[in-house]
Amino acid sequence: MPERSRFGLDPRAARATWTVLVFLAVLALGYAVRYLILLVALSLFFAYLLFPLVRLTQRWVIHSRPLAIGVVYLVALAVLGGAGLAVGPRLAAEVQGLAQTLPEMSKRIQNGEIVIGLLARGGWESQQIREIDRLVQSHMGEIVGYAQQAAASVLKWLAGAWVIVLIPVFAFFILKDVERFTSTTIWRLGHEGRRRVWWGIAEDLHLLLGQYVRALLLLALITFVAWSAAFLAAGVPYALVLAGVGGALEFIPVIGPLTAGVVAIGVCLFAGYDHPWLLAAFILVWRGIQDYAVNPLVMARGIDVHPALVLVGVLAGGEIAGVAGMFLSVPLIAAFRIVWRRLPSPDTAPAKDVT
Repeated sequence: MPERSRFGLDPRAARATWTVLVFLAVLALGYAVRYLILLVALSLFFAYLLFPLVRLTQRWVIHSRPLAIGVVYLVALAVLGGAGLAVGPRLAAEVQGLAQTLPEMSKRIQNGEIVIGLLARGGWESQQIREIDRLVQSHMGEIVGYAQQAAASVLKWLAGAWVIVLIPVFAFFILKDVERFTSTTIWRLGHEGRRRVWWGIAEDLHLLLGQYVRALLLLALITFVAWSAAFLAAGVPYALVLAGVGGALEFIPVIGPLTAGVVAIGVCLFAGYDHPWLLAAFILVWRGIQDYAVNPLVMARGIDVHPALVLVGVLAGGEIAGVAGMFLSVPLIAAFRIVWRRLPSPDTAPAKDVT
């Protein structure tokens, strides 16, 4: 006769049910506080971005960790201020000009003027132009609705973007106490053999996050500089704005660069740029250089995840948590991979400490 609990349930079935319920509760709680999780994740990434500078400052300049963090913060603020003074005025002027042009551009799109002009410049016949214009006009309501929904989402995000000021605050405490917190947590996880496993996982995650965050920032800067130089040389309208969009969307794997390319080509088409197809060719060539030359060189061995798994993870993250899920999908997949490889199987798990 199998052993029964006081409620008449099989203990193994009860444990399995309890495990599933706890797992579902954790998932539900994580979804409910997903924006807080994103804030903590961004703070962690920001801390990892500054960690090498803090360590060097503490080693060679100031031995106090809090003072070293303060010095690095001041230097980073000075660098960002200098960059803002260098490109800020022109970038602000381009943003203002684009904002003033958008209503007129939207009106010209709705009445078909821009589409007809583009097709006419491309040598299309009048009959084909009329058919395409009729097709566009029949779906114009849906297009405008999607555009308004996207704009509302952006405005909603901007309204809550004030919490970004909390990122350096949380990052300060992470930089100050993360090593002590990690050491204390691992010490409480069990016997010496288990602690060695968790120390290995912690070291691998430390290397992963540090390399991944710094690589993403470097890729974004490379894209911004390359697009700015090419767009300014080619006379592309709103060059710095489009380059900034391209650099910022590098932080979202796969979908981000694709969206940046579509936005750049679309704005240039609707702004009346004379060589949109050359711009499209440059973006395609740049994506090949970035994906097959720069990205492997910058990422090195840090993110060893199959591209198909990256794409699935990005799409799933977008369905679960929007842009935040897309941004966090790749490091989460890589972290789960590290934990899976490091945790021993039941056959190789160390024996329990009986002392």
